[in-house]
Amino acid sequence: MVNFFKPTRNNQSTGQVITVTINKLDHNGTGVGRFKNKPVFIDNTLPEEKISAKIIDAKGKFFKAAIIDIINVSKQRVEPLCNHFKTCGGCDLQHLFFGEHLTFKQKKLLDLFSRNNIHIKLPWQNSITSDAWHYRRKARIGVQYNKHGEPVIGFRKKSSNQLTELKTCIVLAEPLKPIFIELKKIIKSLSLDKSIGHVEIIYTQHISVIIRQLIPLNNHDKCLWQAAEKSNQWQIYIDDGTNISKLTQVTSLFYCIGEELDKSSDGTQQENDHTLINTEQDSALISPQIYQTNKNNIKPINIYFEPKDFIQVNHRVNNKMIAQAMRWLNLQPCDFVLDLFCGLGNFSLPIAQRVKHVVGIEGLQAMVNKAMYNANINLITNTEFFQADLNNHWRDKPWANNKYTKALLDPARAGAYEAISQLITLDIPLILYVSCDPATLAKDSQLLIQHGYTLDKIALIDMFAQTKHIETMVLFKK
Repeated sequence: MVNFFKPTRNNQSTGQVITVTINKLDHNGTGVGRFKNKPVFIDNTLPEEKISAKIIDAKGKFFKAAIIDIINVSKQRVEPLCNHFKTCGGCDLQHLFFGEHLTFKQKKLLDLFSRNNIHIKLPWQNSITSDAWHYRRKARIGVQYNKHGEPVIGFRKKSSNQLTELKTCIVLAEPLKPIFIELKKIIKSLSLDKSIGHVEIIYTQHISVIIRQLIPLNNHDKCLWQAAEKSNQWQIYIDDGTNISKLTQVTSLFYCIGEELDKSSDGTQQENDHTLINTEQDSALISPQIYQTNKNNIKPINIYFEPKDFIQVNHRVNNKMIAQAMRWLNLQPCDFVLDLFCGLGNFSLPIAQRVKHVVGIEGLQAMVNKAMYNANINLITNTEFFQADLNNHWRDKPWANNKYTKALLDPARAGAYEAISQLITLDIPLILYVSCDPATLAKDSQLLIQHGYTLDKIALIDMFAQTKHIETMVLFKK
């Protein structure tokens, strides 16, 4: 008997042109409609839009389609400022009116809380926001090579490992705008073929460029990078996959915590706060020496770091986030504060200026050493830092036996479920959670609520404007 291929119904749907109405955005910011009683996902669409689209993928439980035409346009649709928005994977929401971005993110968070059986009315506070554009001070730029061996410089395409070639990016800090063109010019001139894997950029007091060198650097290419460093006033580092070395003599990397920190309890600016002696247009990357001491003796803090260390990409939002954390915790001179996942001391050190003592815990000893260094160089003497794997058992550590009055935790995307399982045994009355992943936040929040904590305040932190990514601050009381 001869068997013939019979296409399934799903295969028959591929290539079909359909008309659907978008009902909502999913968690990735993709429009969702219905076709044949299944969800159909269509990029670059918005709720209430009627769309003509072609099915490009037919799965068992859903379809993916590519937009052909918008028949009915949403009132919330705006023209993306970036010409590469439809292909570049860096931004998700440029086509949505900026005032609606936080609404989308709030709905996403509410849905995840509901899925974790948290059905209380959330006590929303004002969101932490900053600029819609030119906010990002750190990024990784991809480097690939086309069939002619020429470099392609940019960010990954949506749902792809291939790059969208860029000449500029409007979410990067203004001084970083020309960097794509400069990098392509230099990499194209290198003698070593396909020798660069990617390039990381950081903007603090200057532009730092970290080159992922796949092949050992030769003298010709070293001279090219040195010339680029000088002409562009960059600081260049070479990353060979094992070590990161300075191309020439460079100054230490640091950012300043100082703006927005001296607030009254209602969040209004107090008189004589941080009087600026030098008022440059970009005050986001300000140095302590240009401040006068304010009446409450809150001093700006320099946080020193290495090129590969984690820092928040949005400087202004970071400062506002720290200020709000300090207000919500209602810090008092008698407080003893525990800071889990403390990193470089981003929260620990400003908090230490308001309280009796701070203990910071971090998983990597190298980060612990840097937090200690940052405390010492800023003349902050009421802190201690310890190394511990917070995702394993730590309850028997000596520092865990202190009587803390308040706690703060700022975990990575994996969340802090194991840490919270032990933290609740310390019976700390006030816990502030800063989250960079709403799914793990919902799971961790449920655990705290189950153990007698109430969710007292919650606010979105728009660290990554124009994207689907959500950061959240939540205050729990017991």
